[in-house]
Amino acid sequence: MRHRKVGRQLRRTSEQKLALMRSLAKALIERGAIETTEAKAKELRPFVERLITKAKTGTLHNRRLAGRHVAHRETADKLFQEIGPRFASRKGGYTRILKTGH
Repeated sequence: MRHRKVGRQLRRTSEQKLALMRSLAKALIERGAIETTEAKAKELRPFVERLITKAKTGTLHNRRLAGRHVAHRETADKLFQEIGPRFASRKGGYTRILKTGH
């Protein structure tokens, strides 16, 4: 039974899902916007929001925590040098999902 299970499976194992989230987060941070399915976008949103919240303070500890999910140094630098300061005054809701239609 699926009672009290949080999150989407996306027809993947947990390792595959984490790899997918890392890849989508990297693409979103580098490009600023991505096109994906609605289910993946809804699952990616809290993943990226946590990274941006860590990037707002920019401490060494938060940089190392974010480095677990963003393996590329250029992407992590952009996250902490550009995106974090941009949302310094905002308390949450850094991303939004737009439906494009067919």
